[in-house]
Amino acid sequence: MNTNRDLNYRLYVQKTDGFIRTPFNTEFEHYILVKSGNVEKVKNDFDSVRKNFFTGKGKLSDDPIRNIMYHFVVAAAVVARVCVEGGLGHDTAYTLSDIYIQKADKCKSVDAIIDMLGEMMVDFASRMHELKKDNVVSIHIRKCIDYIYDHLHEDLSIKRLSEVIGLNSSYLSKLFVKEKGITINEFITRTKISTAENLLKFSDFTSLEISMALGYSSQSAFISVFKKINGVTPKQYRDSQYMSNITNT
Repeated sequence: MNTNRDLNYRLYVQKTDGFIRTPFNTEFEHYILVKSGNVEKVKNDFDSVRKNFFTGKGKLSDDPIRNIMYHFVVAAAVVARVCVEGGLGHDTAYTLSDIYIQKADKCKSVDAIIDMLGEMMVDFASRMHELKKDNVVSIHIRKCIDYIYDHLHEDLSIKRLSEVIGLNSSYLSKLFVKEKGITINEFITRTKISTAENLLKFSDFTSLEISMALGYSSQSAFISVFKKINGVTPKQYRDSQYMSNITNT
C-alpha cells in the first residue's frame, strides 16, 4: 500500500493549520519521569499536560473516544517497557498495562480516559519508587542520579554534577563508584544508550534525532558509543527489534 499521497496531504494540512507535533524528547521525558519513581513530580507533570492534553498530539481517529483510546494504548505500552528497563518485573509491568487498557476501554468519555491515564502513570511511578527503596543510596547520589535522568538531553559533566550536588568533584566521583559500582560517566553512557534502545524499539525517530535529544555532539559519536556497547549500529538494532515489538504490543 503506497501511503505517500496520504502522507504528503496530511503534512500539508498540518502545516496549513499550524499544527506542531510535540518534540519526541519532550514527550519521552514524561516516561523517564515515571521511571524515576518521583510520584509527586509525575502528578504535577500530568496535571500540567492535562490542561492542553491534545496539543502536539496527532489525530488517530475521527471518533473522539477511539482517538484518545489509541493514545492511551500507546502510552501504556511505552510506560510498561520503560519501567521494565528500570527494573520493574516483566510480568508485573505488562499485566499492569493490560489492566489499565481494559479499565480505559470501559470508560464512557474522553475525560474519563485521560483521568485513567493519569492514574496509570502515578501507579507505575509508585511501583518504581518502591522498587528503588531496595537499592538505597545516599541523598547525594540519589540527587545526582535524578539530575542525570532529568537532563539526559544535555552534555553532562562531572563538574556540572558536582556544582548541582554541592560536593567536590573528586569526592562525588569516588562516592558514586562506591555506591553504584561504576563511574559517573559509565552511568551516564548506560542511561543514554538504554533510553536510545527504547526509542529505537518503540518510535520512528531517526538516529540523528535521538543523538540530538540525548546530547551527543554528533550522530557519528552516538553511533560509535551505541555500537561499542551493543555490538551493532542503531540501524541494525532497530531492524532486529522494532517490528517484533510492534507485533507483541
